Amino acid sequence: MVDGRKIKTDKTAGSPAASPKQLTPQELVSGVIRLVSLPEVCIRVNEMLEDPYVSASDIGKVIGQDTGLTARLLKIVNSAFYGFPSRIETVSRAVAVIGLRELRGLVLAASAVEAFSKIPTDIINMVNFWRHSVYCGVVAQLLAERSNVLHSERLFVAGLLHDIGKLIIGHRMPQRYREVLDLVKETGLPDYQIEKKLLGFTHAEVGGLLLKEWRMPSALCETVLCHHEPKLATESMIESSLVNIANELTLIAEAGADMELEKHEFDDYAWDMIKFEESEIEPTFEKAGSMFAEALESILPRSYYPG
Repeated sequence: MVDGRKIKTDKTAGSPAASPKQLTPQELVSGVIRLVSLPEVCIRVNEMLEDPYVSASDIGKVIGQDTGLTARLLKIVNSAFYGFPSRIETVSRAVAVIGLRELRGLVLAASAVEAFSKIPTDIINMVNFWRHSVYCGVVAQLLAERSNVLHSERLFVAGLLHDIGKLIIGHRMPQRYREVLDLVKETGLPDYQIEKKLLGFTHAEVGGLLLKEWRMPSALCETVLCHHEPKLATESMIESSLVNIANELTLIAEAGADMELEKHEFDDYAWDMIKFEESEIEPTFEKAGSMFAEALESILPRSYYPG
């Protein structure tokens, strides 16, 4: 039973007992860590940003060693997503303009999306997946700004990466994950509840573990881990709540006219934590629209688009 609804274990749903050896989240992540490893430059930048004496020039020199990453970063900072009046030609200048913390987020975002472009999966539409993720990131950042959260750009990255565990499960356990998707469609229950019932863990757990393996800040790891259940967070309650609400708003935006707002159930803890009001939903969608288009164009690799 999941929330009072019975999950079938017939040929469509599959029986856990009849399935191949059940992998653990650690085994899933270990099995793809090389395939989705971050470039050395990204790891080095993350370490350097912990040094209070690091300079924009130091960061620029390290990032400049990776021409592909440099090009992606400059494309992002020169997009309308930021709207700077003059063109930014160097990473050092980008650091000086947007700041070290935001640069770390952009380096991680660009590197992670590129890394996951190498994962083949037949059951997840990658363009739709990243559209959802980017929109969630944009909304999470807007909500963070609205809530006066320090360094609100962190929430764009958290929103962008909140569902990466799904890609790992879909890649390593395609048959089992297809069962999850079928049951989500059949029951209308949230995917993480179905995952917990059939797999014994959720995509949030897998994603949080991957970020930990990547040696990302603990707050980001916990935000991804707890984005479906923010009340379980111990240090990132507000961040987890922001991504939780952003994810729900993204689902509403995707459903459009088919989603009746009054029938949509928000997480009470998250809603109360950020003190969100229903009257703020439409204005948030309006602000997110143009930002989403620019962020998607800047971040999504061309390899994801057909033709």
